[in-house]
Amino acid sequence: MDRLTTLLQQRMDAVNGRFSSRLRSKRLTVVLGRWLGMAFTVCFLTGLFSHLLQDPPGWMLFPTRPVWVYAATQGIHVTTGIASIPLLAAKLWSAFPELLRWPPLKSVVHALERASIALFVSASLVEVTIGLLNTFQWYPWPFSFKDVHYWLGWVIIGSLALHIAVKLPLIRAHWSRRSEASAIAGEAAEAAPERETVPAAMAPATRPGWSRRGFLAAMTAGTGVVVLTTAGQSFAWLAGLNLFAPRRMDAGPQGVPINRTAAQAGVEGAALAPDWVLTVASGSVHKTLTLSQLTALPQHSYGLPIACVEGWSQGAQWRGVRIRDLMALVGAPADAGLQISSLEQGGVYGRSFMPAAYSQDEKTLLALELNGAPLDLDHGYPARIIAPGRPGVLQTKWVHRVEVI
Repeated sequence: MDRLTTLLQQRMDAVNGRFSSRLRSKRLTVVLGRWLGMAFTVCFLTGLFSHLLQDPPGWMLFPTRPVWVYAATQGIHVTTGIASIPLLAAKLWSAFPELLRWPPLKSVVHALERASIALFVSASLVEVTIGLLNTFQWYPWPFSFKDVHYWLGWVIIGSLALHIAVKLPLIRAHWSRRSEASAIAGEAAEAAPERETVPAAMAPATRPGWSRRGFLAAMTAGTGVVVLTTAGQSFAWLAGLNLFAPRRMDAGPQGVPINRTAAQAGVEGAALAPDWVLTVASGSVHKTLTLSQLTALPQHSYGLPIACVEGWSQGAQWRGVRIRDLMALVGAPADAGLQISSLEQGGVYGRSFMPAAYSQDEKTLLALELNGAPLDLDHGYPARIIAPGRPGVLQTKWVHRVEVI
């Protein structure tokens, strides 16, 4: 047994020796962990906000002001998610020698720490991978992206909290340069340290190269470049720098991107049919309106962004009939919620629920025009929903029924 232990220890030391670097330190690992923790926390909170808007619990509040609130939160969500990719890679690089220490498990707390790290790393790798692929609308997996992405977020935050709790003494000791200096002095004063394998990758090296400050500066610059060259799909003031994001502002029919075309939704025939009518219903009261009758109603025009869960957003000028005016036609109470039905059959978002916070808002429209022209078929002709602060997947296109529930 001793011979086997010695052999394994030698093998781990050999692996460590191949990847040794004088840049690694506890301070570096803490700094990278701090940045990565902040990025994941922002991603988690903004993702949770989007998820709750789509599947609202009873206590949910629906902010409609500022009108760009959803566009901003989802832009931040995707941007910080992209920024977390280089940060995660750097954090794994800085900490991987810890996996090669011997013995592999020294106590219950040590086992708990390693389990939390394994869970955090595996969940994080899957999360950022499927999140990035989602922005490109590529879904090579058989599971629901929405559900898996949501629950992995909880797994990451939970395992991160457990990891921080276990490592809190070390994090506090190396949080700042001053605290690190005190910690190093304390460690040096300790006599006869516990015998254990010290990975060569953590040991000081004599080879010349980058300083830790240079490494952090390069990491910051690299992350900044990634952000600046992708965030332009979400923030108009960065649109000119957008080189690598999958979406461009002012692209698509009528200068607004689309996710799902009328052909993909299978609604071309029904949307272009001359006998299309909109049905507005409240209890036993039903009213049908042709497109000509809708255009004869008072029209209102607002500049509102449309924002996608994939991170892109686009401001546009929308014109149409206020939803609250349609509700008034059938005598519906102003504080009623609505069910909006699309001509699309079988789609996940073919029907959507509109809480009263949106239906009461004066800027919530049954839009008939976009940027000064009738809606393009791919933008939801003949009528679609546009509401302030609402997820793009719930801005239902090809509407044919509005029902008070």
